[in-house]
Parts: sequence; C-alpha cells; structure tokens
Amino acid sequence: MGGGRLWLRRLGWLVVLWAVGVAALGVVALALRLAMQAAGLR
Repeated sequence: MGGGRLWLRRLGWLVVLWAVGVAALGVVALALRLAMQAAGLR
C-alpha cells in the first residue's frame, strides 16, 4: 500500500512541475508577443 501512495505522490509532483513549466512558457510567449506588438506600433 505504501508503495502505491509513493508512486501517486511522485506522479502528482511530475504533473505539478509539468503544469508550472507549461504556464511559464505561456507567460514568456505572451510577454514576447506584447513586446513585438509594442515595437510594431512605434
């Protein structure tokens, strides 16, 4: 039983880290897009 919970916990951390990475990439993409739009308006 304990081994099963350990795997669930590891899988949970993997999912959390993946989600944080995807969110960070999204923020960077949004920032680049805004920067390019701002440069285009000048």
